[in-house]
Amino acid sequence: MPRNFASASRWQLPAASRWRTTPGWCLPVACSLLLAFCLTAAAAGAIDAVSSKDAAGGLRAAISQGIDKAIAQLGAPNGFLSNPKYTIPLPSALEKADRALRMIGMSGDADQLKVAMNHAAEMAVADAKPVFKQAAQKMTVADAKGILTGGETSATQYFRQATTAQLTARFKPIVAQETAKLKLHEMYDRYAGKAAQVGLIKSEDANLNDYVTAKALDGLFGEIAEEERAIRKDPMGQASSLIKKVFSAL
Repeated sequence: MPRNFASASRWQLPAASRWRTTPGWCLPVACSLLLAFCLTAAAAGAIDAVSSKDAAGGLRAAISQGIDKAIAQLGAPNGFLSNPKYTIPLPSALEKADRALRMIGMSGDADQLKVAMNHAAEMAVADAKPVFKQAAQKMTVADAKGILTGGETSATQYFRQATTAQLTARFKPIVAQETAKLKLHEMYDRYAGKAAQVGLIKSEDANLNDYVTAKALDGLFGEIAEEERAIRKDPMGQASSLIKKVFSAL
């Protein structure tokens, strides 16, 4: 037998032997990747069957539904305070001080501060709709189809990225107006000053208007994301025929 043939035959295993030498984890991983690819391709194919007009219209209807529900819940009186998931706590700089001040009879200031912050957030959220409407009008057909075939909160993520700067600019004056009306800064200065007197915090550790604005945005988009998940999970349970048509094709 020629040397080169013997050398080659020594390293070339039969097909069955080569299969047996494949690590055990390779097959499940390959199957999972193939399944994911097939599901993605199927979703893309299904949404391709929906007209571009319907895709954009269905997404706008869904995000409008989510926005309306979020604003109705969080923008209502006590919308943040009555929802433990989104109730705005004291700034982190005051969290440790809170317990200590309560122990020395200063709980009233902490409670008033928390209530005022949450009322300011609900007033800001109630004014959010025009910004979302403008962002929805700017959304392209390509954007819509990409969002529809994305993750379970891809629409929420898209609109958060598209609207956060404008919402922040819109919320801040409202928060500032409400905090001034509710004397939030006076309460904060008094409360933080007391904490500073006992060496617990520095009174300048938090910008309350920025803090309340950021928390208001977190709550708003959190509620919108919950509604998006519900629509994707049960498209046929929605009232809008266009939402049913578009999201059931995914």
